[in-house]
Amino acid sequence: MSAPRQRRAAVTGIGVMAPNGTSTETFWKSTQEGVSVLDRVTREGCEHLPLKVAGEVRAFDAADAIEGRFLVQTDRYTHFAMAAADAALEDARLGRADTEGAPFSAGVVTAAGSGGGEFGQRELQKLWGKGSRYVGPWQSIAWFYAASTGQISIRRGFKGPCSVVAADEAGGLDALAHAGRAVQRGTDVIVAGSTEAPLAPYSMVCQLGYAELSAVTDPERAYRPFTREACGFVPAEGGAMLVVEAEESARERGVPVRAFVAGHASTFTGASRWEQSREGLAEAIRGALADACCAPEEVDVVFADALGVPEADRAEALAIADVLGAHGRRAPVTAPKTGTGRAYCAAPVLDAAAAVLAMEHGLIPPTPNVPEVCHDLDLVTGAARPAQVRTALILSRGLMGSNSALVLRHGGADAS
Repeated sequence: MSAPRQRRAAVTGIGVMAPNGTSTETFWKSTQEGVSVLDRVTREGCEHLPLKVAGEVRAFDAADAIEGRFLVQTDRYTHFAMAAADAALEDARLGRADTEGAPFSAGVVTAAGSGGGEFGQRELQKLWGKGSRYVGPWQSIAWFYAASTGQISIRRGFKGPCSVVAADEAGGLDALAHAGRAVQRGTDVIVAGSTEAPLAPYSMVCQLGYAELSAVTDPERAYRPFTREACGFVPAEGGAMLVVEAEESARERGVPVRAFVAGHASTFTGASRWEQSREGLAEAIRGALADACCAPEEVDVVFADALGVPEADRAEALAIADVLGAHGRRAPVTAPKTGTGRAYCAAPVLDAAAAVLAMEHGLIPPTPNVPEVCHDLDLVTGAARPAQVRTALILSRGLMGSNSALVLRHGGADAS
């Protein structure tokens, strides 16, 4: 008697709130064209801070996307998450779970690093400036890193498995993997991803302690990983949410399977120990490929972590070569985030969204603002590169030492 076939976790919906686009269509157009939107920070209260360049989401009005009763109790990062989740669910042709008779079959998993800093700062200013009577009750939850998971599940009526991943920047990939495993274990639908809003004054001051942060004031030169001019990373806000569901339910509903969450692994090597991240990242790549039953030569594109720190860039290039071998020197590598900034936990989720779109459009997006490469990588620069992309490897590392690798497979009807 043959064993039952394991449920496959399919990506059926994408919602994006990014500095280069607040819809999947505008995000992909900008990404494939290699448009850089890095610019001087314009957020109120940040003008005097030494961090001068970031990726801001400027074309977003939360009041147009979120009901007032949710708006007043949530931070900007949760506004991004709710709007992106709405777009992803609409893309997947899914409505409220409670109105469809299956509230316990749908869940939410997110990752967050900065939490609700803007909301928290505003309420603390009221506390110290006016007194405790002027502090709203939502201060107790809006700053919390779990707020987005909670608010999406409440607003959409999702009562299935809900969780939050805390694994610093690599948590974005871990959240997608967690969603995939939940679907494999029997949950029908998971909305998964990450959004960040780290550009409020308090949040920006907290970031100033990161030695990896770029201090360059020229937006075109502030974030150039894998080059001799690498000087750190530029932060960003925004993010993406994906709908991950059982393949069979998507097929039954007649919804296209855009990709499969095929494999994942993670490791830990310690905060800012970038030379050691070579071994840890390589082990994560090996684990993800093994989990996906994927040979190294099957990888069609690598979406790099691209920290922009010379030691970290070298470690990543060597880790790719360690696992992919000679193929690693030929496999196209890209880092679209150099045009939008590194949105902490949300950065690899935006990469995952771009990877799905690259598979669908047969285009590998370029790495903006990077004129030359000083590592043994086939980094895609300048213009997008036409290519058949059936397997994408997405990499992420956190400043505290987490390493994560995720394998996505093409979702066409002939996908095995």
